[in-house]
Amino acid sequence: MTPEDLFDRQLAAIADRDLEALLSQYHDDATVVRLDRVARGLAEIKDLFTAYFSAEPRVDEIVSSRTTDDVIFYNALMTINGNRVTTYGTLVIRDGRIWRQTAAAMPLT
Repeated sequence: MTPEDLFDRQLAAIADRDLEALLSQYHDDATVVRLDRVARGLAEIKDLFTAYFSAEPRVDEIVSSRTTDDVIFYNALMTINGNRVTTYGTLVIRDGRIWRQTAAAMPLT
């Protein structure tokens, strides 16, 4: 599996609002860092994505992405809670699953 495959599965899980598929992408000791909160471990990550899915996120466009052997860096246009935002994030991969993730969303002006 390539980093691109993992990223495609991540996007599909978000589009389908499939919490179990999304969680299966993460290491047991994964950490997700956002500007508004940090989630450590699968229980906290599950809580984070449960709240995130309630905001009805939709990936409208992947503006750009860059991958290496173990890092994916992306910029996407999304709609969250009915608001258009630009997002930036990083996925660090370990053993084929997400070990560390950063994400930030900024309103479009």
